[in-house]
Amino acid sequence: MIGIIMFVVALAMLMFGFPVAFTFGGVALVFGLIAEGADLFAFMPFRIMSIMQNTVLMAIPLFIFMGVVLQKTKLAKQLLESMGRLFGTMPGGLAISTVFVGAMLAASTGVVGASVVAMGLISLPVMMQYGYDKKLSCGTICASGTLGQIIPPSIVLIILGDVIGIPVGDLFRAAVIPGLVLVGFYTIYILTISRLKPELAPAMPKTGSDRGKEIRQALLAILPPMALIMVVLGSIFAGIATPTESSALGGVGAILLALLYGQFSWRMVWESSKDTVIVTAMVFAILLGATAFSMTFSYSGGDAIVEEWMLALPGEKWGFIILSMLFILVLGFFIDFVEISFIIVPILAPVAEALGINMVWFAILIAMNLQTSFLTPPFGFSLFYLKGVAPRGVQTIDIYRGVLPFIAIQMLVVITIILFPGLFGM
Repeated sequence: MIGIIMFVVALAMLMFGFPVAFTFGGVALVFGLIAEGADLFAFMPFRIMSIMQNTVLMAIPLFIFMGVVLQKTKLAKQLLESMGRLFGTMPGGLAISTVFVGAMLAASTGVVGASVVAMGLISLPVMMQYGYDKKLSCGTICASGTLGQIIPPSIVLIILGDVIGIPVGDLFRAAVIPGLVLVGFYTIYILTISRLKPELAPAMPKTGSDRGKEIRQALLAILPPMALIMVVLGSIFAGIATPTESSALGGVGAILLALLYGQFSWRMVWESSKDTVIVTAMVFAILLGATAFSMTFSYSGGDAIVEEWMLALPGEKWGFIILSMLFILVLGFFIDFVEISFIIVPILAPVAEALGINMVWFAILIAMNLQTSFLTPPFGFSLFYLKGVAPRGVQTIDIYRGVLPFIAIQMLVVITIILFPGLFGM
């Protein structure tokens, strides 16, 4: 039972706010010494070397760099302004434009924090200025900003592909339809609520400006990031490049867009590189701690106990799917997707394989579920990102209430993927 006890201790420490990497590493060290002695950790250098030689994980810093560079090109501002002019004159138009921009930022940057902050700074004051309901505005921004968790190129899909042992390109292809369905459901919800209660999302007054000119300006803002999306994802889907190679193309493409928008400078490159190193170091520090934790957990017999227990669940495959999804959903209220990916998923994946579950389908379900963790109170990261940049008058409770309908939509899509995988090409 040592493995089960160390798992509970690690979760408790994370919920009390201890640093993730040190929690995993420290718990692994203490319980490893108890279970097997110091000789257990003689294998750690080989595991660390295996991680460092993993070419799939090279895509993580490259995609992060691409996202940070695009954040500094003011891409979000130009997209939001253009979309706002196109859709703002219809009820709910500003919220719909925020959803579309969130989807484009997800497909071109994949950085959730940057998307939420950018749209919070640019879109939220405009929506409030035109009389939008605070809860609807906050919920739309948080939900749209988290689309980067499921729409490729997504960091969580790269991590899941490595942890489960699935080609990342297969996950990228499988995630496109669920991501677009989510965008469609968000749009339908906004259109419905703005039709039923127009006072929550009033239309912007028409300016009388040239409509053709507005459309041309919108296309000029949309086409460059769309071209980057086509290069990055198209090269993967066409089999021309691996995800790692396409992430390098994305980095080069981001620099070219910075030149196009007149935002390029060596200072920008330096700051983007520094931000990339900080985020990458955090991810890999967690990965090293999680590697030590999973090794100790396995050698103590914890994985065998969990596998035996889950294989004995009533309903077999469906009992396991329901329990694992509920478990990940609840954990997402308290801990981040990185910890869940590195600690929980390696425990669940062997059971899923033993039950004959399609692992691509299982990975997409996990990714959709992990996306929800960014929105769920009390520790959803998107909620904190938005609160940090929200204007005065927007309270935390407004953000919490605003995301509830979007959490329900995400759960609806997850349930639909579970029941009708064929509709999503799985």
